[in-house]
Amino acid sequence: MRELSHCQAIERSIHKKYRKTLWNPFIAGVKRYELIKEGDRVAVCLSGGKDSALLAKLMQELHRHSDVPFELRFVMMDPGYDAEVRKKVEANAALLEIPAVVFSSDIFQTVAGMKGAPCYMCARMRRGHLYSYAKELGCNKIALGHHFNDVVETILLGMLYGAQIQTMMPKLKSTNFPGMELIRPLYCVREDAIIAWARYNALEFIPCACPLALRCGGSKRQEVKELLKTLRQDDKEIDNRIFQSVHMVNLDTVIGYKQDGAEHSFLEWYDEEKRGQ
Repeated sequence: MRELSHCQAIERSIHKKYRKTLWNPFIAGVKRYELIKEGDRVAVCLSGGKDSALLAKLMQELHRHSDVPFELRFVMMDPGYDAEVRKKVEANAALLEIPAVVFSSDIFQTVAGMKGAPCYMCARMRRGHLYSYAKELGCNKIALGHHFNDVVETILLGMLYGAQIQTMMPKLKSTNFPGMELIRPLYCVREDAIIAWARYNALEFIPCACPLALRCGGSKRQEVKELLKTLRQDDKEIDNRIFQSVHMVNLDTVIGYKQDGAEHSFLEWYDEEKRGQ
């Protein structure tokens, strides 16, 4: 039998060893939320981390085996990495045989002068740069590497610290870039499976290349991660129930909600005949 290259072994592991935990939930999410359509040109965005690297490989495999014709572009933004970090990011892309186009920005330098924790503005700026560059490449979608656990954490963050029920959507139309759409193909893929895949294939990714991370200190998201870790000790299904809660919101028992920027109250329909009986 012909010996596989490292990249071929990595791809094989997706379809064999991690088929149930990576490939199947990936395909389930793509189909359930209708993320890929015929004629799409998708810019897969790589950050240098494990999540976006796996996303790139899964999208490559989908492109190879899908009956739906679509195109891929792989985009990697350098927001101000130091030389060693950029070298590592590019080396990983080469190892995984991901033909990524790298473009630079000065985002890290820009947000460094901001007061407090600049993470929110940094994320918005990075998203804007990615949309803009993807549009130049003729893409109509950008794909990001947010996964199942990111979704669950976002739901709790909204409730505990934002006083609202919200979630990280599987796809979202851009308001600032008409005709562009954001998709999250790892929506149903769990982080522990991604970590296991990376370790099994001896892959090392940058954990966080942000030079301001120490200044920002502990994040609310990290607090939620720890909370979920504690809850799982007594309830292994807690993540599933939180995830499903935003798929089955019972509006008959909601005090108020917002839609298209307008706020609504249960009082609008409370006196309707037979309502709630």
